[in-house]
Amino acid sequence: MEIQLQELIDKIKKDGIDTASKEAARLKQEAEGEAQLIIEAARKEAADIITQGKQDAERSEKAGIAALEQASRNLILAFKSEIQEFLNKIVVEAVSSSYSIDVIKGILPDLIKNWAVKNTDSLSVLLSEGDLKKLDDAFKAKLVSSLKGGVVLKSEKTIGSGFRISEKDGSAFYDFSAEAVADMLSAYLSPKLAEIIKNAVEGT
Repeated sequence: MEIQLQELIDKIKKDGIDTASKEAARLKQEAEGEAQLIIEAARKEAADIITQGKQDAERSEKAGIAALEQASRNLILAFKSEIQEFLNKIVVEAVSSSYSIDVIKGILPDLIKNWAVKNTDSLSVLLSEGDLKKLDDAFKAKLVSSLKGGVVLKSEKTIGSGFRISEKDGSAFYDFSAEAVADMLSAYLSPKLAEIIKNAVEGT
Protein backbone atom coordinates (compact mmCIF):
# COMPACT_ATOMS: atom_id res chain seq x y z
CA MET A 1 0.00 0.00 0.00
CA GLU A 2 2.83 2.36 0.86
CA ILE A 3 4.55 1.50 -2.40
CA GLN A 4 1.45 2.38 -4.42
CA LEU A 5 1.07 5.66 -2.53
CA GLN A 6 4.72 6.51 -3.19
CA GLU A 7 4.30 5.69 -6.85
CA LEU A 8 1.24 7.92 -6.98
CA ILE A 9 3.15 10.79 -5.34
CA ASP A 10 6.06 10.31 -7.69
CA LYS A 11 3.69 10.29 -10.67
CA ILE A 12 1.99 13.48 -9.51
CA LYS A 13 5.37 15.14 -9.04
CA LYS A 14 6.54 13.99 -12.46
CA ASP A 15 3.34 15.12 -14.15
CA GLY A 16 3.56 18.48 -12.36
CA ILE A 17 7.18 18.96 -13.35
CA ASP A 18 6.46 17.99 -16.93
CA THR A 19 3.50 20.38 -17.08
CA ALA A 20 5.49 23.14 -15.47
CA SER A 21 8.40 22.52 -17.87
CA LYS A 22 6.08 22.62 -20.87
CA GLU A 23 4.43 25.81 -19.58
CA ALA A 24 7.81 27.34 -18.92
CA ALA A 25 8.96 26.37 -22.42
CA ARG A 26 5.79 27.84 -23.91
CA LEU A 27 6.18 31.08 -21.96
CA LYS A 28 9.83 31.26 -22.95
CA GLN A 29 8.95 30.74 -26.60
CA GLU A 30 6.26 33.41 -26.44
CA ALA A 31 8.62 35.83 -24.70
CA GLU A 32 11.32 35.19 -27.30
CA GLY A 33 8.75 35.75 -30.08
CA GLU A 34 7.57 38.99 -28.52
CA ALA A 35 11.15 40.10 -27.95
CA GLN A 36 11.94 39.39 -31.59
CA LEU A 37 8.92 41.44 -32.69
CA ILE A 38 9.99 44.31 -30.44
CA ILE A 39 13.54 44.16 -31.82
CA GLU A 40 12.29 44.11 -35.43
CA ALA A 41 9.92 47.01 -34.72
CA ALA A 42 12.76 48.96 -33.08
CA ARG A 43 15.05 48.26 -36.06
CA LYS A 44 12.35 49.36 -38.50
CA GLU A 45 11.68 52.53 -36.51
CA ALA A 46 15.41 53.25 -36.36
CA ALA A 47 15.70 52.68 -40.13
CA ASP A 48 12.69 54.96 -40.73
CA ILE A 49 14.22 57.66 -38.52
CA ILE A 50 17.55 57.41 -40.38
CA THR A 51 15.77 57.53 -43.78
CA GLN A 52 13.67 60.50 -42.70
CA GLY A 53 16.75 62.22 -41.34
CA LYS A 54 18.59 61.74 -44.64
CA GLN A 55 15.59 63.04 -46.60
CA ASP A 56 15.30 66.08 -44.31
CA ALA A 57 19.03 66.71 -44.66
CA GLU A 58 18.82 66.45 -48.46
CA ARG A 59 15.84 68.82 -48.55
CA SER A 60 17.64 71.26 -46.28
CA GLU A 61 20.76 71.07 -48.44
CA LYS A 62 18.78 71.62 -51.65
CA ALA A 63 16.87 74.50 -50.07
CA GLY A 64 20.13 76.02 -48.88
CA ILE A 65 21.71 75.70 -52.32
CA ALA A 66 18.61 77.19 -53.99
CA ALA A 67 18.61 80.10 -51.51
CA LEU A 68 22.33 80.70 -52.11
CA GLU A 69 21.85 80.62 -55.89
CA GLN A 70 18.95 83.08 -55.65
CA ALA A 71 20.93 85.37 -53.37
CA SER A 72 23.83 85.25 -55.85
CA ARG A 73 21.51 86.12 -58.74
CA ASN A 74 20.00 88.99 -56.76
CA LEU A 75 23.47 90.27 -55.88
CA ILE A 76 24.60 90.14 -59.52
CA LEU A 77 21.43 91.90 -60.71
CA ALA A 78 21.77 94.58 -58.04
CA PHE A 79 25.44 95.04 -58.93
CA LYS A 80 24.59 95.21 -62.64
CA SER A 81 21.86 97.77 -61.97
CA GLU A 82 24.19 99.97 -59.92
CA ILE A 83 26.95 99.76 -62.52
CA GLN A 84 24.45 100.51 -65.32
CA GLU A 85 23.15 103.53 -63.43
CA PHE A 86 26.70 104.73 -62.81
CA LEU A 87 27.64 104.30 -66.48
CA ASN A 88 24.46 106.05 -67.61
CA LYS A 89 25.34 109.00 -65.41
CA ILE A 90 28.85 109.11 -66.87
CA VAL A 91 27.47 108.94 -70.42
CA VAL A 92 24.96 111.75 -69.77
CA GLU A 93 27.65 113.95 -68.22
CA ALA A 94 30.10 113.21 -71.04
CA VAL A 95 27.56 113.92 -73.79
CA SER A 96 26.28 117.04 -72.02
CA SER A 97 29.77 118.47 -71.60
CA SER A 98 30.52 117.89 -75.29
CA TYR A 99 27.56 120.04 -76.33
CA SER A 100 29.32 123.37 -75.89
CA ILE A 101 27.84 126.47 -77.50
CA ASP A 102 30.64 126.34 -80.11
CA VAL A 103 29.72 122.74 -81.01
CA ILE A 104 26.06 123.74 -81.39
CA LYS A 105 27.07 126.66 -83.62
CA GLY A 106 29.10 124.27 -85.74
CA ILE A 107 26.36 121.65 -86.11
CA LEU A 108 23.16 123.64 -86.59
CA PRO A 109 24.00 125.47 -89.87
CA ASP A 110 24.89 122.22 -91.68
CA LEU A 111 21.77 120.46 -90.44
CA ILE A 112 19.55 123.33 -91.53
CA LYS A 113 21.25 123.43 -94.94
CA ASN A 114 20.46 119.73 -95.39
CA TRP A 115 16.83 120.45 -94.59
CA ALA A 116 16.83 123.29 -97.11
CA VAL A 117 17.91 120.79 -99.79
CA LYS A 118 14.76 118.82 -99.03
CA ASN A 119 12.67 121.96 -99.72
CA THR A 120 11.66 122.33 -96.10
CA ASP A 121 10.15 125.78 -95.72
CA SER A 122 10.49 126.26 -91.98
CA LEU A 123 11.94 124.63 -88.90
CA SER A 124 11.72 124.87 -85.13
CA VAL A 125 14.91 124.49 -83.15
CA LEU A 126 14.49 123.79 -79.44
CA LEU A 127 17.41 124.49 -77.10
CA SER A 128 17.93 124.80 -73.39
CA GLU A 129 17.20 128.26 -72.06
CA GLY A 130 20.88 128.75 -71.20
CA ASP A 131 22.15 127.76 -74.66
CA LEU A 132 19.53 129.92 -76.40
CA LYS A 133 20.75 132.96 -74.45
CA LYS A 134 24.37 132.20 -75.39
CA LEU A 135 23.68 132.29 -79.13
CA ASP A 136 24.51 135.77 -80.42
CA ASP A 137 22.01 137.74 -82.51
CA ALA A 138 24.14 137.53 -85.67
CA PHE A 139 24.14 133.72 -85.52
CA LYS A 140 20.39 133.63 -84.88
CA ALA A 141 19.76 135.93 -87.86
CA LYS A 142 21.95 133.73 -90.06
CA LEU A 143 19.96 130.65 -89.08
CA VAL A 144 16.61 132.36 -89.63
CA SER A 145 17.64 133.44 -93.14
CA SER A 146 18.78 129.92 -94.07
CA LEU A 147 15.25 128.82 -94.98
CA LYS A 148 12.50 130.43 -96.98
CA GLY A 149 10.03 130.24 -94.11
CA GLY A 150 12.73 130.91 -91.54
CA VAL A 151 13.93 129.14 -88.44
CA VAL A 152 12.19 129.55 -85.11
CA LEU A 153 14.48 129.25 -82.08
CA LYS A 154 12.78 128.33 -78.82
CA SER A 155 13.81 127.32 -75.34
CA GLU A 156 12.64 124.00 -73.90
CA LYS A 157 12.84 123.22 -70.17
CA THR A 158 13.14 119.46 -70.72
CA ILE A 159 16.40 119.88 -72.64
CA GLY A 160 19.51 119.97 -70.47
CA SER A 161 21.90 120.43 -73.37
CA GLY A 162 21.91 119.78 -77.09
CA PHE A 163 18.86 120.51 -79.23
CA ARG A 164 15.82 119.16 -81.04
CA ILE A 165 14.78 120.03 -84.59
CA SER A 166 11.35 119.62 -86.12
CA GLU A 167 9.36 120.93 -89.03
CA LYS A 168 6.79 123.44 -87.88
CA ASP A 169 3.91 121.18 -88.85
CA GLY A 170 5.47 118.39 -86.78
CA SER A 171 5.81 115.99 -89.73
CA ALA A 172 9.48 115.33 -88.91
CA PHE A 173 11.24 115.37 -85.57
CA TYR A 174 14.88 114.74 -84.68
CA ASP A 175 16.21 114.69 -81.15
CA PHE A 176 19.85 115.66 -80.69
CA SER A 177 19.53 116.44 -76.99
CA ALA A 178 22.18 115.08 -74.64
CA GLU A 179 19.55 112.93 -72.97
CA ALA A 180 18.47 111.28 -76.24
CA VAL A 181 22.05 110.63 -77.35
CA ALA A 182 22.92 109.26 -73.90
CA ASP A 183 19.92 106.92 -74.07
CA MET A 184 21.14 105.55 -77.40
CA LEU A 185 24.64 105.02 -76.07
CA SER A 186 23.30 103.44 -72.85
CA ALA A 187 21.19 101.02 -74.87
CA TYR A 188 24.41 99.90 -76.53
CA LEU A 189 26.21 99.70 -73.19
CA SER A 190 23.55 97.48 -71.53
CA PRO A 191 24.24 94.26 -73.50
CA LYS A 192 27.97 94.94 -73.36
CA LEU A 193 27.77 95.39 -69.59
CA ALA A 194 25.75 92.17 -69.24
CA GLU A 195 28.39 90.32 -71.28
CA ILE A 196 31.24 91.72 -69.14
CA ILE A 197 29.51 90.71 -65.89
CA LYS A 198 28.65 87.25 -67.26
CA ASN A 199 32.25 86.65 -68.31
CA ALA A 200 33.49 87.87 -64.94
CA VAL A 201 31.12 85.53 -63.06
CA GLU A 202 32.02 82.53 -65.23
CA GLY A 203 35.70 83.24 -64.70
CA THR A 204 35.44 83.07 -60.90
